[in-house]
Amino acid sequence: MGEEIKKGRICVTGATGFIGSWTVKRLLEDGYSVNATIRMDPEKKRDISYLTNLPGASERLNIYNADLDNPETFAAALEGCTGIFHMAHPLDFEEKEPEETKITRVVNGVRAILQACLDSKTVKRVVYTSSISAVAFNKNGASIIDESSWTDVDFVRSVKAFGGPYLVTKTLAERAAQQFAEEKSLDLVILNPTWVTGPFICPRIPDTVDISMALIFGNTSYYPLIMDSTLVHVDDVAGAHIHLFEYPEAKGRYICSAVEFTIDQLSQFTSARYPQFQMPTPDSWEDVQPFKLSGLSSKKLLETGFKYQNGLEEMFDGAIESCKQKGLL
Repeated sequence: MGEEIKKGRICVTGATGFIGSWTVKRLLEDGYSVNATIRMDPEKKRDISYLTNLPGASERLNIYNADLDNPETFAAALEGCTGIFHMAHPLDFEEKEPEETKITRVVNGVRAILQACLDSKTVKRVVYTSSISAVAFNKNGASIIDESSWTDVDFVRSVKAFGGPYLVTKTLAERAAQQFAEEKSLDLVILNPTWVTGPFICPRIPDTVDISMALIFGNTSYYPLIMDSTLVHVDDVAGAHIHLFEYPEAKGRYICSAVEFTIDQLSQFTSARYPQFQMPTPDSWEDVQPFKLSGLSSKKLLETGFKYQNGLEEMFDGAIESCKQKGLL
């Protein structure tokens, strides 16, 4: 890298995930040192070479085992860090676990991690990865959705929405994080990305990449999610985290959503750019009820000087290339 860039140390929780691993990559490229937390792996059986082989990793990446159920396990990873990107969120819930149990675990976990940040005495700012799941789902049906909007958990429960428990836990966890930060005067900035797609370095195809490529994979069960929706490139999400960490006046929530589309537009785009894939015909989705996720405003994020670098071309070029490399296409 020539002369060493010293940008301080950031802790990234949930570093083995789609956004987490890409953000570790970006931070290392940008000259940061990174303390990455992964789920407890006492026997070191998990292959995390996709993190440890990243450029800059041998000098500036440390890996820590930590567990959201035991937040004290994050203390070592926070040592010497000026910031934390808190991305870990338990996704592998079994539906047989009562919702209350999930909520308690997630909310307590968030509060305890934020307490650990206060205790560290070095963390200046927490950038918390929430989701559009905590913003967009309510009865209002506003044509433009901004940061003042909150998901109505009772509404989500009553309509038995797709991924309902995830929507509920993300919303309540973000509310808990905000409340804690206000009570304790902690500098907390929140990012609310929409569906994230693009290239990936983690071993499995991320769910949101799978969803965005539903037409290519012919996965009709995901059609409702891409009928009237939005996408953002994983590199822009990672970039937004770094930008909000570095932007002094950052405050509150920021929606991160780059490109809006309908399934017809996505189909036309895909067949024009990737003629090698056979597109399903429009009649295969004419009766599908959309899970609407459009009308999201990124105005607040863009006003900080952030710019999206990637459109649909980069998102799908990257996702297709990664799938090919992993033998999925």
